[in-house]
Amino acid sequence: MQIQKVLNNNVVIALDENGEETVLMGRGLGFGRRTGDDAPADLIQKRFTLHAEQLSDRFQQLLTSIPLPHFLLSERIIDRAKRTLSATLSDSIYVTLPDHISAAIERHKQGIELSNPLLWDIRQFYPEEYRAGCAAVDLIREETNIAFPEDEAAFIAMHFVNAEGGGELPEVYDMTCLMQRVFALVRAHCGIEPDRDAVDFYRFVTHLKFLARRIAVGQSYGDSDADLLPPVQVKYPAAFACAQAVCRSILEEYGFDAGKNELLYLTLHIARVTGV
Repeated sequence: MQIQKVLNNNVVIALDENGEETVLMGRGLGFGRRTGDDAPADLIQKRFTLHAEQLSDRFQQLLTSIPLPHFLLSERIIDRAKRTLSATLSDSIYVTLPDHISAAIERHKQGIELSNPLLWDIRQFYPEEYRAGCAAVDLIREETNIAFPEDEAAFIAMHFVNAEGGGELPEVYDMTCLMQRVFALVRAHCGIEPDRDAVDFYRFVTHLKFLARRIAVGQSYGDSDADLLPPVQVKYPAAFACAQAVCRSILEEYGFDAGKNELLYLTLHIARVTGV
């Protein structure tokens, strides 16, 4: 493969067999080489092709700003997560997670440890991603002797959640805060703490994740199933009242009119997780 650009001693941009730009990585791969040289195959450790131009640019910038071992460690973490998570991770994870892990390692060297105020909620709302975050922390400890706390596992989990949804990390915070708000209303209106190990709980959490995405893009379900709402309201009056409170809260906080379909689905989910 012909080198198009040398990023540093370990990373170059080259044209692959299809004429696409690809990132090649390996110790000493770029040392003493120029545009037009062939990339020595025996030195190539990793190769990446990111199809989104903006993402590719950010990826190249990242590789010039963090140590290669940090990226290779992150790539192993991502590879393990891809094998264990049920959802597909977008290419953005190759930018966001290495950047985060490298910064976390550098902070640790400076004696700076950040607490994660959403730790408990991430552990409850995203158990699969949290387990992947814990596995990542274990791998970091094995390779660097740095023992990060649970807070860091939760931070890493948030990057996995973000890469599953294809959004920006602030949306994950907003999503988690929305779920905190909803379950606080459920406890206040129904006087019941939902069973967080029940299947219905995770179905509700999944619904709320998609609700958060719809709020972010301003897309409601509409009112196509509005005729089903009156009998559901009669059958589950407490759950309906709670769902109304949730919709009012969403309107006040986000300026988003959820609509009657959302009110219907929230009522059914709340009824299932609380039994009221």
